[in-house]
Amino acid sequence: MTGLLIVDDEEGVRRSLKKVLGKDGYRILLAENGVEAIDIVRDNDQDIETVISDFKMPGIDGLETLIEIGGINPEITRIMLTGYATMESAIESVNAGIDGFLTKPFENIELRAKVREYNIKKRLKQFVSEQILAELQRKGRSIIPRKQKVSILFSDIRGFSEMSEATSPQELCDILNSYYFSPLDNIIFEYNGTLDKHIGDSIMGVFGAPISYGDDAARAVISAIKMREKMAEINKNLSPTGRKISIGIGISTGEVMAGIFGSHRKKEYTVFGSPVNLASRLEHLAEEDQILICDETYREVRNVVEVEKMNPFNVKGMEREISTFNVLRKIREKT
Repeated sequence: MTGLLIVDDEEGVRRSLKKVLGKDGYRILLAENGVEAIDIVRDNDQDIETVISDFKMPGIDGLETLIEIGGINPEITRIMLTGYATMESAIESVNAGIDGFLTKPFENIELRAKVREYNIKKRLKQFVSEQILAELQRKGRSIIPRKQKVSILFSDIRGFSEMSEATSPQELCDILNSYYFSPLDNIIFEYNGTLDKHIGDSIMGVFGAPISYGDDAARAVISAIKMREKMAEINKNLSPTGRKISIGIGISTGEVMAGIFGSHRKKEYTVFGSPVNLASRLEHLAEEDQILICDETYREVRNVVEVEKMNPFNVKGMEREISTFNVLRKIREKT
């Protein structure tokens, strides 16, 4: 999905924007009014990534046009472009969920950077930290699907079924959100990981995509240790209530396909590949408060953490036995 639709009643503006933004590899479509733009989106809603619309146009204005387009496909990045910028129009655009606001006349390099920034924020702001967003914008990285070496982290609550049966739905929701998802998600962000998804009571984090820092495995393992420490702190505070949240964590490292996948109804930034299955399997094998890592992860963190070698095991679809290591603690730095 690399289509970019430009909507402006001035032919010169349309030509100028096409020339500037075509350099970034977009397939450019043009419309001279809102009605034409809406028809184009209806016919190409799976192919259009971005719509830039002038605010003041004959017939329906740019804001009405972008609102209608958002109803057709909410995944499209919608950007308002106008030479009549006022605080009222900007507030109105924000309140309507418009993703960006640009003014004419525009400077070419800045325009390209802003369009890229709005697209990245639209697609990744739920999943990655502000640091990663800033890095993507600074380097102009693409988020098209590609193969990347990453470390995958899975966390899961031990005894969750029993907890669910003994707790009211509202209380369970409060416990999960306040004492599990929020603190552990924050740790993933703190270590520049990507929050891939929540699956029931499982958390999936990715370290190394969309940006690799060269120490992705180490950051994944250290974040897992921090998670374990955080849960110990939380459980100490929960002790008077009789509640306890016990977790197990699995981490694997290897090459995956990373990118934005899905339909216009639902898209997400995620990864696919055998390391995902392996991390999930390690998490299932992990006992209470245990962090299990695969041999590839261990090779990258052997100077960072102390481990205990476990018995190898077989994973369906993999020809070799998988060596497993139990992470005990971070190696203390010599002073």
